[in-house]
Amino acid sequence: MAVLTQDVLGKPLAGWRLRLYTIIFEADTRAGRLFDQWLIAVILVSVAVVVADSVQGVGPANRSVFVWLEWMFTVAFTTEYVARLLCVRHPWRYARSFYGVVDLLALLPTYVALLVPEVHALIDVRVLRLLRVFRVFKLTAYVSEYQSLAHALSASRRKIFVFLAAVLMIVLVMGTLMYVVEGPANGFTSIPTSVYWAITTMTTVGFGDITPKTDLGRLVSSAMMLLGWGTLAVPTGIVTAEMTAQRSAAAPTTRTCQECLAEGHLPEANYCLHCGAALPRYFNDAAHERRQRD
Repeated sequence: MAVLTQDVLGKPLAGWRLRLYTIIFEADTRAGRLFDQWLIAVILVSVAVVVADSVQGVGPANRSVFVWLEWMFTVAFTTEYVARLLCVRHPWRYARSFYGVVDLLALLPTYVALLVPEVHALIDVRVLRLLRVFRVFKLTAYVSEYQSLAHALSASRRKIFVFLAAVLMIVLVMGTLMYVVEGPANGFTSIPTSVYWAITTMTTVGFGDITPKTDLGRLVSSAMMLLGWGTLAVPTGIVTAEMTAQRSAAAPTTRTCQECLAEGHLPEANYCLHCGAALPRYFNDAAHERRQRD
């Protein structure tokens, strides 16, 4: 295995590696769609098993069944993770990517609990497998919506940052004001405690554990509540405006670069938009299949 890995690392994909890469990373092909759908189903079932195992009336009575299912899911996820590392040109680059880290987190809890029984409680971290359901966004039917939302969030990140900074200043000022107005006698024992009250009031959560007792304090609270109504709508408006402004010239795909693993290239593209690497030719079959389906 070590010799085989050394021979194929960094080389252009061909043969079985290219076929495996097409199935695992390309959701525009029939095999790729089936693989992603199967993967999502397994992820959801494994998370359901974790949830059921935590129920007092179900988990202890079916311990052996849950242990057997857990190892079955772990072996399946391990096999898939190893397959991904084998079929990419740069395994270490994939292992450090977002999906690579999530894939690894789906495996570690079971193995760590096996090797170190004292940290068996860590096995509950298996619910992080739910993060892998983000792979559903690679399915063709959801690519356009996913990329539109991702681009809108990226384009509006500075506006959202400025908005959050403004909110932080408001709650800090209003919290300090309430600390002066109400004081420790009415539960506002410190500025951080008063800022906590300001945050819960502005977000209209209102736990009620700290409430103003003076007329001036109630006036400030009323202003905070009214301000919160308008404040909550700002981030939604920012992102919605960015999504409305976007216009896609061509339908995006899940076509993936073998070098940098970037997705979303146009069907007719020959080179990666991000790193300039040549894109594989096998995608033509997937494009032809999609045209026939449409």
